[in-house]
Parts: sequence; structure tokens; C-alpha cells
Amino acid sequence: MEWFNLGDSINLFGLAGAVIILALTIFIAGSYIRKMKDSKAEGDLGEEEWDGIKKFKNDIPIGWGVAYLVLIIWALWYWFVGYPLNSYSQIGEYNEEVKAYNAKFEEKWQDIDEETLTKMGQNLYLVQCSQCHGITTEGINGIAANLLEWGREEGIVRTIKEGSKGLGYPLGDMFPIDQLAPGVLNGEEDYRAIAAYVMAEISEVKKTKYPELVAKGKELFGAATCAACHGEDGRGMGGLSPDLTKYGTPAFVAEVLEKGKKGYIGIMPSFKSQILTDKQKEALAHFIYSEKD
Repeated sequence: MEWFNLGDSINLFGLAGAVIILALTIFIAGSYIRKMKDSKAEGDLGEEEWDGIKKFKNDIPIGWGVAYLVLIIWALWYWFVGYPLNSYSQIGEYNEEVKAYNAKFEEKWQDIDEETLTKMGQNLYLVQCSQCHGITTEGINGIAANLLEWGREEGIVRTIKEGSKGLGYPLGDMFPIDQLAPGVLNGEEDYRAIAAYVMAEISEVKKTKYPELVAKGKELFGAATCAACHGEDGRGMGGLSPDLTKYGTPAFVAEVLEKGKKGYIGIMPSFKSQILTDKQKEALAHFIYSEKD
């Protein structure tokens, strides 16, 4: 695919504008450089003085003012009337083609069975995710998130102990519990209790390995300041923090894929655009969760 086509009139107009601006810049800058060599400074001086030096009260040069005005008008036209928001472009045509093929893909696999969906997710994972999370999904010794824990109690326990960062929520990163609420939680059992409560009563998963700790976890959820950011219902207070009702579900995977994440080895890109379809995100979630069962 060619990224620049001389037959694209918008691109030609943009190129012509750039050439004109460059020519004007060279001409105006050259004229003032010649003035600096051949003429003496003249004009009205201001009242302020620094070490015997005063500044001129001259108005902006007409040439520069006209150039700035033309540039502003051209830039506004370029972005809001011409390329790329409201006119033909090769990139726009490509995006429309991708959108159409994605729609065909979604229609074709609308009634896919779970086994095939998981297999599709595995293929996507190996192409898009394994470079950082490893072929076995274990995070390559902590370099990236361990997806064998992610979305289950183990992931909540790790987050409570180590914090979480990089998802870009308005309330910011989550710090380790020892920094947020020193002395409130006492050891692994308390961590597991909160995890059990989240998975059993807040998350749509409605399942926990520690049912005997759910009641205790409910009390600690508020005491450990979890509710301060996630809300009493765990829904994230209108998007200010993660919605824990989605934790452990395909919707949780889709949300992280769409937001992207800053990790220890760099930035996980957002898949919000047309890189993955909704069905592919669902497939990826099925594979990730199948690896834990």
C-alpha cells in the first residue's frame, strides 16, 4: 500500500501549503538576517532597564504576523475541513476497509463454540501477548503480569500487597496496602478474605476458593480503604477506578485491552482501535481464563 499518492488532491494541497510556508519562512528570515547585517537598530525604547539594556517597543513585524495568521487559518482548514477528518485519504480508505472486514469477521464467528473460541484466543495470544507475558502466560519471572493469577483471587492478593499502576484511572495508581492503611490487615488470611469477598459477592464470577472468609472480607473491604476508591458496591465510582464487578470476566480483559497499561518493561498499547474485534477480545479472555482452570 502506498502511503502517499500524487493523485490525492488533499495531500497535494497540504504539500503545496507546506512548500509555501517554507518559502515564506526562508524569505522573511533572510530579509531580517540581511537587516541585522546592514541596518542599525531603531525604534522606541521601553522604560524597563536591565544592566543598562532596554528593550524596543516595536510591534510584531508585519511579515511574521501575516505568516502566523495564514498558518493558523490553513491549519484549521486542514484538520477540520480537509484531510484527514472530512475528506478522502488513503488511510481513511484503509480504515473503512478494515472496518468492513471486521464486520464480516464478527458475523462469521457470531455463533462460535467455546472450544474454537478458546483456540482462537490462544492464536491471538501467541501473536499479540506472548512477547511480554511469555508463551506459558506466567509473565516471564515478573517482567509482565502473571496471567495465571490475573482475574482470580491470587491476582487480588498480589495487588493488595504490591499495588497496581499504569491503567490511567482518574484516581491514579493503587499503592500497596501497607502504605494505604498501615496495620489494618494482618497477613495472608486478611488478603485472601478481601479477595474472597470481591470474587464471591462483587464480581460477576460469584465464585471463591475461600467461602469461609467472605464475611470477614466484607468487613475488611471497607476498613482497608478499598471502598474509598472502588465504592461500597465495587463499581469504581463511575469510572474513577477499576470496576471490580467485571474482575475475572471477559469484560475485564476487554477493558484492560482498550485502556492499555504502563508496565515495568514499557507500555502495553491500547487495542481500542481496529486491531482486535470484540469477538477476538472475547476469545483472548477465554484463553487466558482457560489457562487457570
